[in-house]
Amino acid sequence: MFESVRVGSRGRAQVLVVGQFKGERPDRTTARLDPDGSLKETAARSEATGDLCALSEGYCWESDFERVLVVGLGDKDGFNREAGAERLRSAMAAVGRRLAKIGATSAQIELAGPMNAGSGKAGKVDAETGGRAVGEALGILSWNYDTLRGSATPKSKRVKLSVRSDQAAFAKGMKRGLGLAEGSNTARRLSQTPPNIATPDWIANEAKAMARKCGLKCTVIKGQRLVDERMEGLVNVGKASENKPCLIRLEYKPARMNKGAKPIVLVGKTMTYDSGGLSIKVGGGMKGMKRDKDGGCGVFGAMQIIGSVIKPSVPVVALLMCAENSISDEAYRPDDVLTFRNGVTVEVTNTDAEGRLVLADGLCWACDKEKPSAIIDMATLTGGVVIALGSVYGGLWCDDDDLRGVIERSGAATGERVWRLPHHSEYNSMMKSPIADIVNSAPVREAHPIQGAAFLSYFVDKNIPWAHIDIAGVHATDREKGPYIVGPTGFGARLIAEAIEEMTAK
Repeated sequence: MFESVRVGSRGRAQVLVVGQFKGERPDRTTARLDPDGSLKETAARSEATGDLCALSEGYCWESDFERVLVVGLGDKDGFNREAGAERLRSAMAAVGRRLAKIGATSAQIELAGPMNAGSGKAGKVDAETGGRAVGEALGILSWNYDTLRGSATPKSKRVKLSVRSDQAAFAKGMKRGLGLAEGSNTARRLSQTPPNIATPDWIANEAKAMARKCGLKCTVIKGQRLVDERMEGLVNVGKASENKPCLIRLEYKPARMNKGAKPIVLVGKTMTYDSGGLSIKVGGGMKGMKRDKDGGCGVFGAMQIIGSVIKPSVPVVALLMCAENSISDEAYRPDDVLTFRNGVTVEVTNTDAEGRLVLADGLCWACDKEKPSAIIDMATLTGGVVIALGSVYGGLWCDDDDLRGVIERSGAATGERVWRLPHHSEYNSMMKSPIADIVNSAPVREAHPIQGAAFLSYFVDKNIPWAHIDIAGVHATDREKGPYIVGPTGFGARLIAEAIEEMTAK
């Protein structure tokens, strides 16, 4: 939509943007911005219903603005800190699309009146939270992927948008929101990059570049060292491809850190392409499998936010388990038995259940090498979670009350929502193998998304808080929704960054 979005502080804005609740006129605070009556006139038009995202547009005749946009915020009742922020993202997406269509290069956004008038048990929307939601929406909306457009496609014209507000805290929030959106947009760019470009080595190079920019340390482990480190999943899943697997380790360290501080570890499934291996995907099942790396892409984006925006007080380590699941005479097979770093043996029953094998390596490494305070892994792991939760929630498995609460609150705050699914020892027994410890895919489809979590639980030390997030239903969208266009959503980048901030704020 835009070439870029930034927060400005000076100069005349072309468009004034204000909010209006359903069935109500602009409040007194908003009305004070109307020296020539154009705002009042625009808010009185039939299209100015106040319904969420409803837009009414008017021209200004005797003010500093050329136009005024009145955007609907829905019912005043329930416009609180969480619901209000989510509504603001949707409303500002509608505003952003209109600003892009008219070619506006500057806008002043003033929503103090509606935010102060909201109600609900969760509290009113404070200025910084509201600004952050606006910045996230405009930043996410600005994403585009024209890198591969060739000579047969006319170049799109996009403008640079500058936004401002008279509220300092609101402007500060917008700047922060744009920073968070940058992390999501990085995840989206990686997701959208096709597999002939986005090989494991390419992802590693992108990680190195991001690390240099954000003050992180990046280490890439591949080749014989993967074998030496007993990365059984990565070695076997990736060995059929000419694009060899790697473990990408990103590390954030605060400038000042308490002695003995344990890191929070993030693990991302980063399958640059998934053919299904010898258990090949059939029909149209292989289309879109470039997005099987989206768990890792979300973790990548989260680390960008952590290094550039959040800057927590404790270390954070990310492990991107990067491979291509291909087919050749080197491919691993159903019936193979793999012995993992922690001694657990796995009978391969389906080579298309490869993501959990590479994640098992990451979880073993995290427990054994990093000595973490907590582990969060994220993956496009199962089609079953899409059946269970659709495209509204990511699936969450977490038996630690504190960690689960943080992730659920972070999901509500960012709009990247998660829903807890059960994890019980009876599900673990479904994974038992007749010849090894466990199978990588049970012969029955029941409790399919839970099978994935049950498998992974065998590779996490019981005394370490652990959360598994399955984003198979939410990592991409096939329709425009809020600030998102068709394509990847970057799900998890903002969610994880928010969770890290809360976990380290104590």
